Order: sequence, then structure tokens, then C-alpha cells
Amino acid sequence: MKKKETVAVVGAGSWGTALAIVLADNDHRVRLWGHKEELMKEINEKHTNEKYLPNISLPTNIEGIPSLEKALNGVDIIVMAVPTKAIREVLRKIVAFQKTPLTIVHVSKGIEPDTLLRISEMIEEEMPANILRDIVVLSGPSHAEEVSLRHPTTVTVSSKNMEAAGSIQDLFMNQHFRVYTNPDVIGVEIGGALKNIIALAAGISDGLGYGDNAKAALITRGLAEIARLGTKMGANPLTFSGLTGIGDLIVTCTSVHSRNWRAGNMLGKGQNLEEVLHNMGMVVEGVRTTKAAYQLSEKYKVKMPIAKVLYHVLFHNESPKEAVDELMARMKTHEMEDLVNVLEDRVNE
Repeated sequence: MKKKETVAVVGAGSWGTALAIVLADNDHRVRLWGHKEELMKEINEKHTNEKYLPNISLPTNIEGIPSLEKALNGVDIIVMAVPTKAIREVLRKIVAFQKTPLTIVHVSKGIEPDTLLRISEMIEEEMPANILRDIVVLSGPSHAEEVSLRHPTTVTVSSKNMEAAGSIQDLFMNQHFRVYTNPDVIGVEIGGALKNIIALAAGISDGLGYGDNAKAALITRGLAEIARLGTKMGANPLTFSGLTGIGDLIVTCTSVHSRNWRAGNMLGKGQNLEEVLHNMGMVVEGVRTTKAAYQLSEKYKVKMPIAKVLYHVLFHNESPKEAVDELMARMKTHEMEDLVNVLEDRVNE
């Protein structure tokens, strides 16, 4: 018999709400925090979150709580489901009142520009050791819309403490939501973050009307870029052939559910970045991550042509069409060169 927990989900967007549904289906008591009191009232009275998950009924054991301190009172597991840019701000609020140790399950996918820190590193930097028990990463090919409909979904959890990863695996696992474990925290976080860049590029290609051939090339070459950088940063290259690598890349680059694909599609159809972000109405993680990936490629001296041209599209107003055409016209090279370089990097470590 699995132990029933009280879990705080911090962030009432589509992904936080979908994961709250998974936890509630497992008979856990879920406190869902969001800073908008009107949304919390809707969750409690109507059991819906129409802005982020329209036409979905929420289980009654999900309670919307507008007070962060109240949401975390007596809880020892929290699910961090806020955008990357908000993580530090929310963690600092938690530190101001939290007295007991927490296991933090982070489910966002991004890298902080300029500091170039992964999310788990940001958490370690902000949380004092006396109130941080463990950090667990949950990532993989998963659209919130499909999870909320109980469609079959498979994800991965990763942690420096694999006992903690196993506990979170048990917390979330059910007949609709299958959870694997993987000790490669770096690889899981890098794969989850960088696939958003390739999804933006795939969306641009589709917006330009370039079809499946071009998109398949972008996905394949994008995976090579992710593996090159991730391996250089210390990841296991095998991770990128799994759920948090190729799995997440496929689902994010090929689905209209993907915010990053939709944003890229708008760019390809002629909208500028400001218009796209306004029309999306939700955070597009791949935009900030593109800047961070470009900076990481410079730091580690890793060739990332897709990330580079996308960086110039987003931040230097390069034409999306010219950017894609530039990628297709790059100097010829041998396809196996990437695999050889990755293997050599591992051997030389």
C-alpha cells in the first residue's frame, strides 16, 4: 500500500495543474499554489482551470491556495512548476518562512542565461542546506493537455540521490503515467531544456512551408547539437537516446500542443518576437534557453549551428527564411563526425 502524501504544487499553469491531477488520481492530497486569487477560487469552487487546461474537470482533492506559506505548511515534498525566470523569486519567498527540510521536484525545462546554471543548480544556490533535503528532476515527452486527459505518458525522474528519485517515481506512477529513473541529472536537464530550441526552429521551418523533410533534418541535427553540448558538460550520451532526449525532442517538435513549436511557427509566418510572445499569452521557455545555449556553446567551444542561427533570429532580427537557408547551405561534413567527437570526449575525460 503506497503512502498517501500531502504535496504542494507550486505553479498553477497547464503543467503544474496536469501534474496535480496525476497526484490527485493517486489519492494524494494536493495543494495547488498560484498567485491569482481568482484562479484559486475557480479551482476550489468550479474544479476547473479554464485558462490553462480548458474543458478539464479537476479532482476534488486538489485545493487551490493563494498563500505560498499556507500551501507549504507541514509539507515535505513540493513540485516546482513555475517558469525558469520565476524560480529564484519563488525560492526566496520560500526561504523566508520555511523551517523544515523539503524535497523539491522541479518540472520546468530551461537554463538561466548569463549564469548558465541548470535549474537544479539554481535551486542549490538559493536554498540553504538545512531546508533542502533532495532535488529531483521530472522530465520527458509530456504535453499537459494529454496528461490531464489521462492519455498514456512516460517520463523520467533523476536525482543525485536515487533513493529520492525512487520515492518520487512511486509518488507519480499510475496506469496512465509511467515513470522511469535515470541517475544522469545533467543529461536529463540539458535534454529537456535544449529540445525547446530545436522545437522553435522546427516551428519556423513549418511556418515557412518547408515540409517534413526539412523538419526531420532539424530534429536529427538538433539531437546531435544537444548531445555534443551535453556530453561536454558531463552528461552520459546515452541519455539523449532516451525519453528526455529524442523522446522529448520528437513530441515538442511535431505537435501543435508545443508552445515552442507554435511560437516558431508564428515567427516563420512573419510575426516578430514581440508579437509572438504577446499572442502566446504563456511563457515560451525556448526563447531564454536559446540565449543560454548560445552562451554555453561559446563557453565550451561546441559547434551548435541551429542554436546560433536561432539566436540571431530572436535577438538580432535575422530573417527566419535566411536563417533556415543558411543552415541548409552550411559547409559539407561527415554525418558520423558528431558521434566520433562525442565518443572521443568521453574517452578523454
